Amino acid sequence: MNPKALCSSSSSSSSSSSSSSLTSGSWNSSKVWIVHGIVAGVAIAAAIGARVYLGPVKKFRSRVVGIIPARFASSRFEGKPLVQILGKPMIQRTWERAKLATTLDHIVVATDDEKIAECCRSFGADVIMTSESCANGTERCYEAIQKLEKKYDVVVNIQGDEPLVEPEIIDGIVKALQEAPDAVFSTAVTSLKLEDAFDPNRVKCVVDNNGYAIYFSRGLIPFNKSGKANPQFPYMLHLGIQSYDTKFLKIYRELKPTPLQLEEDLEQLKVLENGYKMKVIKVDHEAHGVDTPEDVEKIEALMRELNMS
Repeated sequence: MNPKALCSSSSSSSSSSSSSSLTSGSWNSSKVWIVHGIVAGVAIAAAIGARVYLGPVKKFRSRVVGIIPARFASSRFEGKPLVQILGKPMIQRTWERAKLATTLDHIVVATDDEKIAECCRSFGADVIMTSESCANGTERCYEAIQKLEKKYDVVVNIQGDEPLVEPEIIDGIVKALQEAPDAVFSTAVTSLKLEDAFDPNRVKCVVDNNGYAIYFSRGLIPFNKSGKANPQFPYMLHLGIQSYDTKFLKIYRELKPTPLQLEEDLEQLKVLENGYKMKVIKVDHEAHGVDTPEDVEKIEALMRELNMS
């Protein structure tokens, strides 16, 4: 027997086997990629189909309603919503300014007084009647949204005693809440005038480095050892306007009053004292709230100066 023939035959057989194995391996590998391709194609098609069926992804906290709480019986200024400011009720001026905001899908006035309701209907506002037992504007907002036909993700509590409220501030606090999923509440502050430093009707606020509220007070905060306002310190004034995650309103209503809330008579403190986060935006805005009858003259004088009718 020719040793070379055996050697040649064996080599040929081995080569054939190796070639066959390589071809088989390539086919198996190809099958794997084909299967993966089919699976990926099906997944992509399913995703596209789901997107078409479900529509575009909904923006976080997208549906927004503005509510203007208004009550007649106020210890500091009875009948305040109906006081005339250059020929229009203050509640109307607030409503007209709020309608200029771009983030609000709907605006309503929430009141427990029929005189206020009639006045608001006369200039075209939607009105929701609420009970007299509401302790503050937040509770009145909660009762109002229970009676609205449509559901909303965000509720903006627009103070009825801010007849010159800036629409941009309304939009600002709405966007702040939409962009801060860890917050349930948002509000606005501006620079505090030194002459208002010790006015208990001007609520002060301090915030942390990330723009979340630390505390609110009717007293001057922070307070220094001299007992005087520091003209170099950037004290912040709370503007009162605030927005809430609608789901949180139910939680808020069920929370018991807290010691700080009761002592300062500030509803925001119940939110903070229970560990919830509140986003704060800083705005360049002159505060024009009406807390006393004397403030009406100041507002009218400013409006004349600005040629606002």
